Amino acid sequence: MKSIENVDWSFLSYEEKNRLLFQRQKKTLDMFLERGAISQAQHDKSLHDLIQKMGIAIESEAALSD
Repeated sequence: MKSIENVDWSFLSYEEKNRLLFQRQKKTLDMFLERGAISQAQHDKSLHDLIQKMGIAIESEAALSD
């Protein structure tokens, strides 16, 4: 997949846009965790909420690391 930052959003489907938005939000959560701005529990709760609210289907743990 292309870099999240270098995507022409005008050619993406709704599902592709949602997936990229999810990846951006997850990356932000991961950076907060790495820098100690949030705890592991806060990260996990926020990630779970993000998955639920965005309706992201996670087929496996590997999908979270995209």
